[in-house]
Amino acid sequence: MPLVVSLDDVGRRFRVTLVGLVLASGLTACGTEQDAGPQAARRTPSSPPLTTTDGPDPVSPAPSRSPPIARSSAAFRQSTRGIAPPSWLGTRVLPETADGYGQVRPTPRVMRVRRWNTRDSIPMLPGAGFKAILANPAPKQVVARSTWQPGCPVDKDDLAWIRMTYWGFDNARHSGEMLVNGSVADDLVDAFRKLYRVKFPIESMGIAELQDLDAPPTGDGNVTGSFACRPIRGGTEFSQHAFGLAVDLNPFQNPYHRGDLVLPELASAYLDRDWLRPGMITADGPALRAFASIGWQWGGAWSSLKDYQHFSVNDR
Repeated sequence: MPLVVSLDDVGRRFRVTLVGLVLASGLTACGTEQDAGPQAARRTPSSPPLTTTDGPDPVSPAPSRSPPIARSSAAFRQSTRGIAPPSWLGTRVLPETADGYGQVRPTPRVMRVRRWNTRDSIPMLPGAGFKAILANPAPKQVVARSTWQPGCPVDKDDLAWIRMTYWGFDNARHSGEMLVNGSVADDLVDAFRKLYRVKFPIESMGIAELQDLDAPPTGDGNVTGSFACRPIRGGTEFSQHAFGLAVDLNPFQNPYHRGDLVLPELASAYLDRDWLRPGMITADGPALRAFASIGWQWGGAWSSLKDYQHFSVNDR
C-alpha cells in the first residue's frame, strides 16, 4: 500500500473554477546544457504520515479588469474569472520541420499576455489553502497512464504521485497532479507550497501520457509537470524528466530557446524577458527562490541555451 502524506495550509478563501481543457504536453521542451547520464536516483524511504498547518494565506488583489469571456467549445469550457482561453486552443496543428518540431510562428495576440486557467486535471482537493497528498510509491494505475514503460531509466516503484493545490491566473485555488522521483517528492511539495503562499500563478498541472509525446505540435501547450520518459532534445540520452528529477513550470510563459528553435513554438513573445508578465520565472523572483530553497537549479541560467521553464536537481 502506498504511504499517503497529507500537508495542509489553511487559507482564507476557498474558490473553485472549472475552465477550458488543454492536454498538450508541457514536458516536450527541455534540453540540457550538461551531459545527462542515465543514472537512476536512489530512492528515499517514505517518512511517517505528517500533517502541518500554517496561518492564513495573504489575499492578493482581484484582477484589474475582466475581459469578455470567449465562446466555449466541446473541448474547452469557458472561464468565469479573468481571461478565457481561445476556443481553438490545442487544436491548430503546426506544419512540422525536418527535426519533428512544429514551425516556430509569431505569438498570437491573445497569448502575448497569457493569463487563464484550463480545467483541473483532478477533482478539487478538500479544504482551503495549500494541500498536498503524497503516495510513495505511486499507485500502479497512476504509473500505467504515464509515459513509463520497460526500458525507462527509473523503476516504476521509485516514482511518487503528488496531488496538490496551486494558485491560478484567475486568482483562484486549483488542483493538479505530478509524477516525480520518490527521492525528491517531499522537497517538491515544499517548493510548490512556497509558490502557493506567494500566489505565483500556474495555468495547469498534470501527468504526461504516451500519446502526448507523439501528439502533433500545436505550439500552445502549457502544462506544469515532471516525469516524462524521453531522450533529451536533440540527443539520445535520457532527459532528467525521465528520472522524475526535473520540473517544467508554465512552459509557455517560460519557453525553451536554442538558436531558431522555440518551444512551445508559439511562445516567442515570451523570449522578451524584460517584459514581465504573470507566470514568468525571473532571476530574482519567487519561483527561483522556491526551487533554490530545495537545492534545485534553473535552466534559464544556462549559457549555451535557455530553458526558462526547467528546474532540475542536478542542473541538467
